[in-house]
Amino acid sequence: MHFGIIRERKNPPDRRVVLSPEACQKVLETHPEAQITVEPSPIRVFTDEEYVAAGLKVASIMEECDVLLGVKEVPIEHLIPNKKYFFFSHTIKKQPYNRKLLKAVLEMNIELYDHEVITNEDGIRLVAFGRYAGIVGAYNGFRAYGLKSELFQLPKATAIADKEALIDQLSSLKLPNIKVLLTGKGRVGNGSKEMLDGMGLKEIGVEAFLNDSFDEAVYCQIDVEEYNLRKDGAKGNMQDFFEHPDAYKSNFFRFAKVTDFYIAGHFYGNGAPYLFTREDAKRPDFKIKVVADISCDVDGPVASTLRASTIAEPVYGYHAQSESEVDYKDPNAIAVMAVDNLPAELPRDSSQGFGQAFVDHVIPAFFNGDADGVLERARMTLNGKLTERYSYLQDYVDGKE
Repeated sequence: MHFGIIRERKNPPDRRVVLSPEACQKVLETHPEAQITVEPSPIRVFTDEEYVAAGLKVASIMEECDVLLGVKEVPIEHLIPNKKYFFFSHTIKKQPYNRKLLKAVLEMNIELYDHEVITNEDGIRLVAFGRYAGIVGAYNGFRAYGLKSELFQLPKATAIADKEALIDQLSSLKLPNIKVLLTGKGRVGNGSKEMLDGMGLKEIGVEAFLNDSFDEAVYCQIDVEEYNLRKDGAKGNMQDFFEHPDAYKSNFFRFAKVTDFYIAGHFYGNGAPYLFTREDAKRPDFKIKVVADISCDVDGPVASTLRASTIAEPVYGYHAQSESEVDYKDPNAIAVMAVDNLPAELPRDSSQGFGQAFVDHVIPAFFNGDADGVLERARMTLNGKLTERYSYLQDYVDGKE
């Protein structure tokens, strides 16, 4: 099996990679029958020289490889027919902007595996950048708070080497006695929690967060049970919420009345109630002034997220009364950080973490006959057609929806 690590060509450039030099070495040590070739790249966070130093072949011969590994979507003109590809295709939710890409994949008889649907038999994702989205998102949120409040200025995450250096920056801050709310206890939420704990922020429980005052900055991490209620008054739980999201209503506003800075690291499923609506944000007792929306569901459960922001321009303002975008320094604006490719700001750390998971969970499937079905579940296309699991995308491919 000959693996090729392709050069990232999507704009804006992404410096991440599926397998670091160290991860490549682990693959070759564990599977002597494997080969790996690295396509030269001027932007990859690990240089061509680092791969060569690790004993890897660097050459522009991707057409000779069997399986091509990338991170972001491959531009159509750079797809190689009849190959197996791994990348984030951003098509499984029928994203309009990538319909032509999926159509081209089918026409070119490409076997596409999407990182987003690499799961175990229970549907739990096995490889993801979510932890690093949480890490960078929390940092960027504090940076946005400093810009909005004009209390401090932090450098951009892209200028900082790694997670520990980000924590060092946050640890030096002298924060007022603000209340920070964090939603989500998955990879993203817990990635943010690593930062809050690392900088020494005090964690408190729900009741204390809602009712008590403090002379220092504090935070509270909550999950779906704390910010949703069953409409019928029955006691709910997480499993019930995931199975019947339409049976719930939001109970988030009690937090919005006491929160200064909100970090949204939750997963939002179709049919679930919004956390806060545009009408909620207009209420005089709505207190949130800064939102770091890591989940970044545009025009969705966090009403202030009108659009995704960019690494170059990460913060914009949301004016609740007019429901429009304004300068984030406007006194009546909520400052919104909603960068949708946060792990790209910490490319070395995030590539190492992603690569370790890929080596542990995906690479073995090529050599054990896919014993656990990892490849079968993630295979979107085969022999020029959508596989059965992804046949729901046919009308999308055909332009009928």
